[in-house]
Amino acid sequence: MISDCAFVRLNNGLRLAYVEQGSRDGVAVLLLHGYSDTHRSYDLVRPLLPRAWRVIAVTQRGHGHSDKPQSDYAMDDFAGDVPALLDALGIERAVLVGHSMGAAVALRVAAEHADRVAGLALVNGFADFRGNAGAKELFDLVESFGEQLDPVFVRSFQASTIATPMSQGFIEFVSNESMRCPPRAWKGAAQAMLSCDPLADAARVKAPSMLIWGDKDEFVPRADQHALRRALPGARLVTLSGAGHAPHWERTADTAASLRAFIADIDEPARYAYVG
Repeated sequence: MISDCAFVRLNNGLRLAYVEQGSRDGVAVLLLHGYSDTHRSYDLVRPLLPRAWRVIAVTQRGHGHSDKPQSDYAMDDFAGDVPALLDALGIERAVLVGHSMGAAVALRVAAEHADRVAGLALVNGFADFRGNAGAKELFDLVESFGEQLDPVFVRSFQASTIATPMSQGFIEFVSNESMRCPPRAWKGAAQAMLSCDPLADAARVKAPSMLIWGDKDEFVPRADQHALRRALPGARLVTLSGAGHAPHWERTADTAASLRAFIADIDEPARYAYVG
């Protein structure tokens, strides 16, 4: 797996960890991880994306090796970091790929900063957090956290996102990444999701969109994908059979192939557009 990372300071003072690959002249693709994960959530997918693209995986505030403020974990805080990151890296527009919580962040960015978003790919994105029984149960448990994380809980949480067998080493790896997220960030991110309205954000999105969903997801039901698809005009839906909440781990090659096809449709017309 790819383990190196760099750091970038945003204009809001926050320092975020990230990894970057590919051509700086290629279409920019920004990968946003899920709840308690880090940029390393995309370690399996990144090698399968074209080197002609400028692919960046970032660790969001409160997670991994990025800065962990005492407060400011609202959805607008997470979303506000994205254009600030693009500014810091000299990127005008990017295709956003968001998994789970990252999908909610990507939706908010696309709704609030349409000029910075060339496309939107949501991987097992929620249409509703407040009405989702599984999410509510998880967030209630998170709200009871003390000063220290329980590694047994964290491992159980990560294991619950996977429907197909994966190595114990991989489960330990993603669990260890989640252990870097302090309780205040777990709680703050949970409140951000409970307070947001993904469908309202989706209704404001103008960028071309795609949904990727594993049909064995125990958190996000099929109905959420249809609701998001209705709210995102022209959005395509790719259903990956047998995958759970993390198809980029379980069906890595198929997830990467779906992203390649979707982003190529965005990149090629722009690359070969006639300039009069």
